Amino acid sequence: MLSTSISLGLLGFFIMVVEKGLTGTSMFMRPIVVGALTGILMGDIPTGVIIGGTLELVFLGNVSIGASLPPELITGTVLATAFSIDQGTGVENAVTLGLPIATLMVLIQNAIFVFVYPLVIKVADKFAENGEADKLSHLQFITGFFTRALPIGLVIGVSYYFGSGAVTSVLNAIPNFVKEGMRISTGIMPALGFAVLLRMMLNKSVAVFYILGFILAAYLKLPSLAISILGVILAIIIVTNRNQLKTNTGSSSADEDDDF
Repeated sequence: MLSTSISLGLLGFFIMVVEKGLTGTSMFMRPIVVGALTGILMGDIPTGVIIGGTLELVFLGNVSIGASLPPELITGTVLATAFSIDQGTGVENAVTLGLPIATLMVLIQNAIFVFVYPLVIKVADKFAENGEADKLSHLQFITGFFTRALPIGLVIGVSYYFGSGAVTSVLNAIPNFVKEGMRISTGIMPALGFAVLLRMMLNKSVAVFYILGFILAAYLKLPSLAISILGVILAIIIVTNRNQLKTNTGSSSADEDDDF
């Protein structure tokens, strides 16, 4: 039990280091990959792949928008897959455990962001003011190590060691007002995230497309896939016309030079 707990904790730690530190956003942390890797550790690769694929569908829209944090994929997938393989309960139990565990990990991440990151930012500002780029780079690496990868590894290892019953008890012990607050904030944060993004990028040249998308969704009731396809078509048309205009402008300039 202890060796398996350590192995699973190291797996979660390694996946986060690779995803956020070594390769960037490589999709290495997606459930379909994490489930398969967990299945290898647990000695049941087919079940790991099946559970990972199922959780991939559950977390398919799991993306961070602006300031919002979605459920944490690595912790939820590793623990749900490991518990399900260990207990032989299959996909249903994995789906039941996956989302609550991933949501609990988000609470831990939020606590770290609220209480730890402000202190780190103050130190980073001092390094930036003094032009100490090397120290700033090292601080970023160390912060990511201790605030992102290490907590995931510890939560996975400790949770598996004490078992799914202990995890379920922790989840059930969360007060209802906290759960209700999470539900409300989950609905507010995506809107806040969009507002933050719009504040940074909205200007006269792109505002018309934002309004167009709002009209298509709110009044014409088009699904997001249809709006996305229309957006791609508009982008292709705009880029093509812009390139054609540049080509024509260049040709006209060349003709005028020939006249002289």
